[in-house]
Parts: sequence; structure tokens; C-alpha cells
Amino acid sequence: MTRKDQASPVEPATTATVTVKGAGQQRGKSRALYTADQRVRRDESVWTIVQGVLAPLQFLVFLISLGLVLRTLTTGEGAYAADVSIVIKTLVLYTIMVTGSIWEKVVFGKWLFAESFFWEDVFSMLVLALHTLYLVLLLGNYGTLEQRLLVALAGYGAYVINAGQFLWKLRMARLEGSTIGQAVAA
Repeated sequence: MTRKDQASPVEPATTATVTVKGAGQQRGKSRALYTADQRVRRDESVWTIVQGVLAPLQFLVFLISLGLVLRTLTTGEGAYAADVSIVIKTLVLYTIMVTGSIWEKVVFGKWLFAESFFWEDVFSMLVLALHTLYLVLLLGNYGTLEQRLLVALAGYGAYVINAGQFLWKLRMARLEGSTIGQAVAA
């Protein structure tokens, strides 16, 4: 990014270059999401396919559950269905987290918090904590129905942000892949 700095209205402007660091950048240099070896492991792993199936399934379960939770909060009806849907969403979440951890181990050599997905994993822990808190409230019969459903909604909000993080990384990986493909073709 270039900007013009002017010390006073009568002095000429000077041009300064400012380096803006973003996700995946270190000291002004862009860092690839995957090394060549990691990309091969990712592409050959059955866990990549498992994640590709579970992610849209979890989103579908989320949408159905969100509708049931909002219905219960607005009308007071369908509390049992809302609770069942949140439990199912939580079980799918646990499943995708366990299989995602295995995927991360296969691809990056770490069960969690690999550099390329560090912040996604951190936020995933918040999502897990909120969903687990919901289960504690439900199974321990703590709080009111409304409080329990509001915790579920907080978990769902965190899930949406986390899903956005992963979609962004998927986009980055695709762009990286097409850049690598263009470089190989040239």
C-alpha cells in the first residue's frame, strides 16, 4: 500500500511504502498454506474426503437445528425437537473435530494447532466449549430452556465464524493450487 505523507500544507508530499501483514504472511513474505509434501499428503488422505463429506452435513444439520431453536425461542413450541437437533449437531461437531484432528496429523504432523490452521483450531475450541456447555446444561438440568437455547445460539454463532474461517482457507488453498498449476505449466 502506498500513501502520501505531508508534514505541513506547504511542504511537498513524500511517498512511503507500508507493508500490511495479513493471515499467512510473515515479515512481508507470503507463506504458502501447504508445502509440496503436505499438499500431496492432503490430496492422498482419505481424511480429506471425510472432512469434505462431514462439513456440508454439519452445515445442513446446523440449518435445521437453527430453525428449530428459533421456533422454540419465538413460539415456545418444539423444545424437545430443538434439544434433539442440538445434540445431533454437537455429535456431528465432535465427529468432525476428531476426524479433522486426524487429518491435521496426517497432513501437518500435529494433532491440532498446525501453523496453517492455528486460528481456526483456536476458534474451534470455543465452538466445542459452547456446544459442550449446552450438553452440560441439558444433561445436568441446569438453567432454563431459554438459557440453554441461548448458549446453543452462541455456539452456532461461533460455528458460523469458524466455518467462514475454513471456507477462507479452502479458497486460499484453491488459489494456491491454481498458482502452482500455472507455474508448472509455464
